[in-house]
Amino acid sequence: QVQLVESGGGLVQPGGSLRLSCAASGSIFSINAMGWYRQAPGKQRELVAGITNGGRTNYVDSVKGRFTISRDNVKKTVYLQMNSLKPEDTAVYYCNIDAITNGRLRGYWGQGTQVTVSS
Repeated sequence: QVQLVESGGGLVQPGGSLRLSCAASGSIFSINAMGWYRQAPGKQRELVAGITNGGRTNYVDSVKGRFTISRDNVKKTVYLQMNSLKPEDTAVYYCNIDAITNGRLRGYWGQGTQVTVSS
């Protein structure tokens, strides 16, 4: 069984910063891609940022230059550094990993962490 534990969300003023973390544990042989998604009220879940096991990254246009995704393969953890936050970044943020467990490649989700950007 695989568990993803997220932390780092909260309330921040516009222009502020937050750092999200997502640590994976359990019967994981290896982790391929890792990513962060978000879902705002009344909107569909969208991919915010992704990172391959080789370190290649991609971002949704709205966060380019403000957010940075990174990973620590030893700790099985993915991070999202969020700077210059805007009210439109307010959402529940979910981490996602593609991991090989019991010989199969599967996707796993974290429980979500609330990020609220407001003055």
